[in-house]
Amino acid sequence: MIDARHRAALLDIVGEKGLVEDRQAMAAYEIGARYDRGRAALVLRPASTAEVSTCVGYCVRERIALVPQSGNTGLVSGSTPDAGGTQVVLSLDRLTAVFDLDVDNRSVHVDAGMKLSDMNARLEHSGLFFPIDLGADPRIGGMLATNTGGSRFLRYGDVRKNTLGLKVVLADENGTVLDLLSGLRKNNTGVDWKQLFVGTCGAFGIITECMLNLEPVPRQVATAYLVPSDGAAITPLLRMMEERLGSYLSAFEGMSGNAMSAALAHVPSLRNPFRNAPIPAYVILAEVSRSWQPRAGEQPLDAVLETVLAEIWDAADVPLANAFVGPSNEMWAMRHALSEGAKHAGRLVAFDLSFRRADVMAFCEWMKSELPSRFPDVAIIDFGHVGDGGVHFNLVVDEARSGLVSDGFETRLRDWVYSVAIDRFGGSFSAEHGIGRKNQTYYDIYTPQKTRNLGAGLKRLISPGRVGAVRFG
Repeated sequence: MIDARHRAALLDIVGEKGLVEDRQAMAAYEIGARYDRGRAALVLRPASTAEVSTCVGYCVRERIALVPQSGNTGLVSGSTPDAGGTQVVLSLDRLTAVFDLDVDNRSVHVDAGMKLSDMNARLEHSGLFFPIDLGADPRIGGMLATNTGGSRFLRYGDVRKNTLGLKVVLADENGTVLDLLSGLRKNNTGVDWKQLFVGTCGAFGIITECMLNLEPVPRQVATAYLVPSDGAAITPLLRMMEERLGSYLSAFEGMSGNAMSAALAHVPSLRNPFRNAPIPAYVILAEVSRSWQPRAGEQPLDAVLETVLAEIWDAADVPLANAFVGPSNEMWAMRHALSEGAKHAGRLVAFDLSFRRADVMAFCEWMKSELPSRFPDVAIIDFGHVGDGGVHFNLVVDEARSGLVSDGFETRLRDWVYSVAIDRFGGSFSAEHGIGRKNQTYYDIYTPQKTRNLGAGLKRLISPGRVGAVRFG
C-alpha cells in the first residue's frame, strides 16, 4: 500500500512502536464511530511534537497524504482515511507524556493525545477540571480540532473559549512547529493565531500540545427534570430559569420522549425515572451548581432549585406541566445514554444542528409535522443542548427496513433536512462536530464563495501539504 522506501524512512522516525501496518491492528484506526470505514496505507504513532514534525515534513516532501487522528470518536468522517488505501493515518495516541499543572494560573499544559478522562483524573487532587462534558471520551487534540461544546456549554462555553494556547505542526516541507503555547488570558498584541487551528479539523496543521483553562470542580450540584407544558414553553422556561438562577444554571438539556424510550430499550443499566407513568413527550434536564462547599446558614442548592420552580409555577402563564428534583447521577445517566439508545434503535442518519435558541423547538416541531409525509419510514430521535441552541437531530430507520437507507436515500434526506435547517430557520449544519467527508458537500453548498476563497488561501500559505479530510477552499 506504500512504497518500501517510504515505509523504511517513516519507521526510522517513529520506531517499531510507532508504525502499524498489520491489517487487523489497523482496523481501529480505519473504522470510525458511525458507519465510516476507510483503508489506510499505514498508521504512524509519533510520541512527541518533534516526531510529528519529522513525519509531516517527510510526507509533505514526498506528496503522501496524511489524515490526523486523535481519539477517532468523531461522527462526520473527519479522522478516518478514505477507501483508496493511499493515505497515511497520523495518530496522536502516543502523545501523552506532557502534563504540567499550574494551580495558581488555573491552567494545564498537556500533550494532545491525552484522553479527557485521564486528564481530569490527574487533575482531581487539585480541585480543578476541564469543563467540557461529553458522552464520549475523546483525546484533547481532537477536541480542539473540532471545537467540541458539550452539555455544560451554557455555563463554561466551548473548547475555543477554554483554550489558552497550543503547539501545532504545519503541513509544509519542513514540518514547521508553531509554538503558540501561553498561559496568558489577556494578550492583545496582534492576531490570535491559535484560534485558526481550533475547529478547523487539522486542515491548517496538526495540534500536538495544548494549554487549557481549568475551572473549580463543582462542590454542590442539584438537578431536576422539567416537563414543559408544550414545545413553545421551553424558551420562556429557559429565560425564567436564567433570570432567577444566573450563573448557578450550568445545564439546560433537552430530551425527547422518543430519545428516552430508545435509551431505556437499549441500555440495560438505565433506570426508568418515570416508573409506571408514561414517558413525557419532552423533558428538560436542568442543573445548578456551586464551586464551594456548603456553608453554615446557606440555603442548599436543592432548596434553591425548588424555590425557583415554585416561583415559576406561580407565574401567570405557567410553562411547566410537571417538575421534580432528583439525584444528579441518576438524572445525568439518562442524558448520557441517549446517544447509545439512538445508535441501537435502527439505521441512524444523524444531524448536529444549531439555531438561535428560540428556534430549536420551532425547528423540531416543524419537522415532526412535515417529516412523516415526506419520509414515512423515518422516526425522529432528538435531544440536545437547548440552552445554547444545539440539537442532535437523529433520524432512524427501523432495522427491519434498513435496506431503505441507500446512499441515494440518505442524500435526499440530508439535503432536505439541511435545507430546512439553514434556509428556513437560519441554522448551522455543524454545531460541534466539525467538518468531514460526511458533511463536506454542505460546507461547499452553504459557505459563501469569498469565505471559501479565504480558506483556500490560508491553506496554501500555512499548510500546503495534503493533510486532513476536509477542504476549506
